[in-house]
Amino acid sequence: QVQVVESGGGLVQAGGSLRLSCVASGRTFSSYSMGWFRQAPGKEREFVGAISWNYGSTYYADSVKGRCSISRDNAKDTMYLQMNDLKPEDTAVYYCAGVMSVVPGSLVTDYDYWGQGTQVTVSS
Repeated sequence: QVQVVESGGGLVQAGGSLRLSCVASGRTFSSYSMGWFRQAPGKEREFVGAISWNYGSTYYADSVKGRCSISRDNAKDTMYLQMNDLKPEDTAVYYCAGVMSVVPGSLVTDYDYWGQGTQVTVSS
């Protein structure tokens, strides 16, 4: 199995940017499609975006499309989430997840491995 650890969260003003990182260990990272999810207080965990393991194809939720970019560096076993033009509604705990699948899904149940999350707070 693979273990994942997120980092890079913090407090930022609206309109600012953050880059989250997800470092994986335990198995061949390059064989896993990876996703980002977020969960705000009192809400269900929701899909942010994902990247496939083979061609690096990316997928995004409509709520972040155009503001976020996902990339991966297989040599460093790391995935990134670059978030720009942040809004207060982006405030949440952000989770990294992995699955041994060619095409990553957008459901929580599509993923097998999860990190502990990193808090992102956007002030207005």
